[in-house]
Amino acid sequence: MSEPVILVVDDDPQVLGAIRRDLKTHYQTKYRVLAAPSGETALQTAKELKTRGDALAMIISDQRMPGMLGVDVLSQCRELYPYARRVLLTAYSDIQAAVRGINEAHLNHYLEKPWDPPEERLYPPLDELLSQWEEEYPPEIPGLRVVGHPWSPRAHAIKEFLGGNLVPYRWLEIDHDPEAKVLTELNAVSTDQLPVVILESGEVLRNPEIHQIAEVLNLAHKPTHDLYDVVIVGAGPAGLAAAVYGASEGMKTLLLDSHGPGGQAGASSKIENYLGFPNGVSGSDLARRAVTQAQRLGAEFMTHVEVLSVSVEGGYKHVALRDGRVIVARAVIAATGMTYREHSAAGVAERTGAGIYYGAAVTEAQSCKGRRVYVIGAGNSAGQSAVYLSRFASEVHLLVRRDSLGDTMSDYLIKQLKDLPNVRIRCGLELDRVEGEGRLERIWLKSKASDLELEDADALFIFIGTQPHSGWLPPEVLLNEKGFVLTGRDLRPVEDFLKIWKKDREPFPLETSVAGLFAAGDVRAGAMNRVASAVGEGSMCVKLVSDYLAET
Repeated sequence: MSEPVILVVDDDPQVLGAIRRDLKTHYQTKYRVLAAPSGETALQTAKELKTRGDALAMIISDQRMPGMLGVDVLSQCRELYPYARRVLLTAYSDIQAAVRGINEAHLNHYLEKPWDPPEERLYPPLDELLSQWEEEYPPEIPGLRVVGHPWSPRAHAIKEFLGGNLVPYRWLEIDHDPEAKVLTELNAVSTDQLPVVILESGEVLRNPEIHQIAEVLNLAHKPTHDLYDVVIVGAGPAGLAAAVYGASEGMKTLLLDSHGPGGQAGASSKIENYLGFPNGVSGSDLARRAVTQAQRLGAEFMTHVEVLSVSVEGGYKHVALRDGRVIVARAVIAATGMTYREHSAAGVAERTGAGIYYGAAVTEAQSCKGRRVYVIGAGNSAGQSAVYLSRFASEVHLLVRRDSLGDTMSDYLIKQLKDLPNVRIRCGLELDRVEGEGRLERIWLKSKASDLELEDADALFIFIGTQPHSGWLPPEVLLNEKGFVLTGRDLRPVEDFLKIWKKDREPFPLETSVAGLFAAGDVRAGAMNRVASAVGEGSMCVKLVSDYLAET
């Protein structure tokens, strides 16, 4: 974080240079001293500091300057930095200006020229003012900020992308956060340009596309090799484990994901049953640690890339991306996991991203402060989300189609939910339809015992099951009737297996019906749908890939 700033303003170059020199001599270990030759330049500097999230501790301005008087400079800076100490630099004959400054700009102090010796006439009063500022000011929070409307699908997509790629950011709601209004006015951002992404450098991206954000944040990486030993598609727990073990074994390893590391586990507010974390661990923290570990060992990671298909030519796997690029590998691991099943109730599709979300509880929790929230689902993901949302929302209603949670949710979660005063578990209810002008506003619920019920709703989070993300695989990869990838011994009973498999050995345990193409984690038939088992399969896959590469 940058040091707080002392900004000094004077149109006389000699005076400006002298006071800047004296200030740097005394304060440069704790503050940055910036100089501006005019009031207009000083205001522009203050606006840039505010946009970057830097702190302004003090502004010292000469009074008699062409274009803008010092009192006006201090008064306008007060609107941006109300806690910054304001000091007017005056001549002995300009006491009336100091009086006006006290009344209009809420002046904290005035200095008479000359201020020699500074040890007696400059530093003591400024030391006292800076000490007061340090006690009173709320720290500016630097870093990337997203400003927008809470029910904007574009804003939701941006937050999902940043959160999924472990990029820290602050969400500022345009109608409720005072800082959001200041930043949009400072940068002349109109309503139709929302959402905006404000980078730590101060650069403002108006209503940006995801690929623009990826490029600016240097997330749009390019492959560095023409041929990889293994390409892993999907950066959930299985894919991340495969990347760590592949790189540690010296393989040229590339990890691809269309969203960001962690998969569905990455969106979990807390995983409480993963080995080695007695207090639980958030999915994002687990993913961050895994990405850091994989990259340290030499794995490459490309995010926001969608794999369309895989073809096999002469034993080599050609991985085709949506942007037209093709990546060649000797082996491929499919670790694409599951995608959320969409709800069929009327009105849901039209309002997805505008109050209705699949997963995304961590991403949208800040937008739910003081609001009425509904969660649909009976599994652990729904329960964990309800617990997390209860920290922000005024009410959380967990809607369960079954008569109880006992068969589908872990006991520790059920107990947590029952102990939360603002969470209500409502069994035997289904969503019939939703309504709202441009976003979710109302939901209709139905049960076996009563007529339809209409209730107001600000947000709805849906966890009604998942389906395997296997559609990108070639037709030669055999799937079961639900779309899960068959591997190892499960392939032998399939009628078409011998028509496809031409090796003189049995498939390896996690190998698909295409030699050298493996599957790990939730996308695989027979997977246990647990983070620990996915990590185990990902690491096991690397050993099998090594055996495959040895034979070829």
